[in-house]
Amino acid sequence: MGSPKAFLTINRKEAGYRPVMERIADFGEVEQTLNMEDRQEQASRCMECGVPFCHWACPLGNLIPEWQDLLSKGKWQEAYRTLEQTNNFPEFTGRVCPALCEKSCVLNLQQQPLTVRENEAAIAEHAFLEGYAKAYPPKKRTGKKIAVAGSGPAGLAVADMLNRQGHEVTVYEKDEYIGGLLRLGIPDFKLNKGIIDRRLKLLADEGVNFVTSTEVGKDIPVEKMLKDFDAICLATGAGVPRDLPIENRDLKGIYFALDFLKQQNRIVAGQTVTSNDLISAKNKKVLVIGGGDTGSDCVGTSVRQHAASVTQIEILPQPPESVNPDTPWPAYPNILKTSSSHKEGCTRRWSLASKRFIGAKGKVTGVEVIEVEWTKDATGRFTMKETGKPEIIPADLVLLSMGFVSPVHEGLLNALGVKYDARGNVLAEKPSESSVAKVFVAGDVTNGASLVVRAIDSGRKAAEAIRNFLND
Repeated sequence: MGSPKAFLTINRKEAGYRPVMERIADFGEVEQTLNMEDRQEQASRCMECGVPFCHWACPLGNLIPEWQDLLSKGKWQEAYRTLEQTNNFPEFTGRVCPALCEKSCVLNLQQQPLTVRENEAAIAEHAFLEGYAKAYPPKKRTGKKIAVAGSGPAGLAVADMLNRQGHEVTVYEKDEYIGGLLRLGIPDFKLNKGIIDRRLKLLADEGVNFVTSTEVGKDIPVEKMLKDFDAICLATGAGVPRDLPIENRDLKGIYFALDFLKQQNRIVAGQTVTSNDLISAKNKKVLVIGGGDTGSDCVGTSVRQHAASVTQIEILPQPPESVNPDTPWPAYPNILKTSSSHKEGCTRRWSLASKRFIGAKGKVTGVEVIEVEWTKDATGRFTMKETGKPEIIPADLVLLSMGFVSPVHEGLLNALGVKYDARGNVLAEKPSESSVAKVFVAGDVTNGASLVVRAIDSGRKAAEAIRNFLND
């Protein structure tokens, strides 16, 4: 470890965010960075525990104590080499991961966990800055061809791993950009898209082929794909958003959160949107229904679009602010999460169920909500009952951010004839294998909507399954 007493003498120090009034004026990344000396000092706080709970909590199994030790000693390149053994894209997770590792850090018992995520991002940035994050094309090619449908973190991880093994990999993306939800779903103020572009350049230089604006199963028949490729991996994500089918759902001004976020990301990328298609929060009373990260992204985006007001509601009760006895350490705690977007100006409310949309002249003007109470029944299951009186929250723009139901079945998945599980996700009959011969699955398409770090892990596992299949 960097210093045997550092965890006692050095407090956790976060880089923090740019000032509110500065950051809401643009879509630049909100998070700041510490200098190299501070970063190394923070890494020295790692206790190198006999049981590294951080390693246990990380879906990728990152070798966290090892690269913290290297970082604390100023061995930046060695730290990066250790990090990239388990994580294909640390520059992504270092920005958008909720840091499951930090929540299980022993120092979190004192609310002073190691700054694992920020350290990870710093190591990756140093690698690109100094030039040792570079392309390493495989020296030999196997002649095997693999198609990956979907270019989110799962699909990119599959492509990276299989390309390293010398296989010829082609990634197909239905949208005009590579990156999936990394590109279009996460706002630029959390993940600058130049960060994605430089990684894609490395992958392309290493031999990965990218095809955009092409939907497999529609633009290319599945029969041709099955004939032309030795294996296919489905990494199309969970594309069906959860709707809110209450009275007056057809009013104008009600949108799915991802439609709102995708459009803004395209605008930031330089695209022009016609006034008829524009979803704008400018001068509007915005209501975000759903309390998760995507809802938070809608808050930050609405603030930057100069909304008159932003309110975010959640049907579940407000969680505790620091410690929750229902989710004790080292489990991931169900506690109140206040994002940078929330700090920019937002009214947050909990335990509210939406009853009906209110409108005038075909446009939404508000949502009728009612307080609910959650209790456990004899079996331990939570049940909800309405309490209090209904009220109307005024809203000119309503954004539905309640998660995703399943992948899109129409088109590719139904054409292939894959089986689905009870939730509508593509069933993996064997690890990473669908019910259709030589068709594999990775990420949200089979696991349901989850985290970027879990998608990368799923992609790595799918690549291993494909490797074994090709070698049989």
